[in-house]
Amino acid sequence: QVQLQESGPGLVEPSQTLSLTCAVSGASITANNYYWAWIRQPPGKGLEFIGYIGYSGNSDSSPPLRSRTASSMDASKNQFTLQLSSVTPEATPVYYCAGERYDIGCTAPSHYWGKGTQVTVSS
Repeated sequence: QVQLQESGPGLVEPSQTLSLTCAVSGASITANNYYWAWIRQPPGKGLEFIGYIGYSGNSDSSPPLRSRTASSMDASKNQFTLQLSSVTPEATPVYYCAGERYDIGCTAPSHYWGKGTQVTVSS
């Protein structure tokens, strides 16, 4: 069973960089049929895709956030990390990490989600 667990600071000052880590169990983050992603949800709003990182370390982000986002992975710890710079205090979203698995012969990928971690941006 694939499980994901987010961890982060909880509170970040405006204009600083937010760093979040997602620890994965039940699967290797370097397995070639997985992609890993970050999503956030502000209060009362829908899900917003932030970015993803693939099993080989390739990554990309949503265009509006691309210049402020960096993704990385640590295979030795089986975890991946998001850094989001220049955070602003408009909202206090919940950040989720997620995994997507592609299996040969399956018509749709399997999805796995962490429980989420809330981040407050405040001085």
